[in-house]
Amino acid sequence: MAIIGAGLAGLSCATRLQTLGFQVQVYEKSRGPSGRMSTRHGEGWSADHGAQYFTARDPVFIEALNTWIKAGVAANWNPRLSVYEGGQWRESNSTKHRYVGIPAMNAPGQYLAKTISIEFNQTIDKIYQQDEKWFLHSLENGDITQSFDYLVLAIPAPQSRTLAKLVDHSIEAVCSSVKMQGCWTVMARFSEKMHMPFDAAFINNEIISWISRNHSKPGRTGQETWTIHATPLWSQQRIELDREDAGKLILESVKKLGLNCQNAEISIHRWRYASGAINTEMGFILHEDNKLSLCGDWLNGGRVEGAWLSGYQLASAIHISAALNT
Repeated sequence: MAIIGAGLAGLSCATRLQTLGFQVQVYEKSRGPSGRMSTRHGEGWSADHGAQYFTARDPVFIEALNTWIKAGVAANWNPRLSVYEGGQWRESNSTKHRYVGIPAMNAPGQYLAKTISIEFNQTIDKIYQQDEKWFLHSLENGDITQSFDYLVLAIPAPQSRTLAKLVDHSIEAVCSSVKMQGCWTVMARFSEKMHMPFDAAFINNEIISWISRNHSKPGRTGQETWTIHATPLWSQQRIELDREDAGKLILESVKKLGLNCQNAEISIHRWRYASGAINTEMGFILHEDNKLSLCGDWLNGGRVEGAWLSGYQLASAIHISAALNT
């Protein structure tokens, strides 16, 4: 069994498959696991620059979350939360329970990855099937000699489409229907604490959608750091903008809201595929004929919980399919 992608969906799928008795090999193009549950580290600072928190509703996911909390890699986050809309600030009346990884958002992914065989820095740029076996080609290392009975694509829809278009036109069609949007993100590091009346804020009808004090989350140390997300629509319309130009516009917007980053050290990140989900929540895709499957948040509502459930439910479906065909 091969899985391409070590984000939360891929990790969830891999751990569940291993529990069910499958041998699993994961390939990931990045240096580490967790995908968009990501944390940027520097000298004396860190910032969650992808997913900012997650919620839990499904009993199966809540059970997994409780395991993470017990292991010390996740905790409840209770920020002072505000909303900015129509030129006015107000306190948020949200009663959601929000959770974060500790000491960083990538901690749950790293926890799951410990028990999985993962090859990092492996960009799979070609897949093909021969004699009912799946074969992979890596941009970095060429042909991978090992073959696989099952193949799971646990990557964003556009990347899945690129890989699947030559081997499964039905998957290409589904992936093409998903309009994923990017996200420009700014991380601002301060030498002293910024006195803001909130720890995090939802921003409506501006070019930015979210700002958050990283240190308000449990387990964070180092310099005071704030994460600023631009809106998906604004980001997508300017996805090819120069990094510095995008950052300048975002910082001008956040300054109007009271966070002056003039003396901050700035890091800028572009998420090319940050949000977007299929209209009907399929959960996952399993093709029993060629044993090619897909999972990911974009197939299951677009949230962290949806990503985990997509991988978990796909693994269970593969187990049932394999049992019926033996």
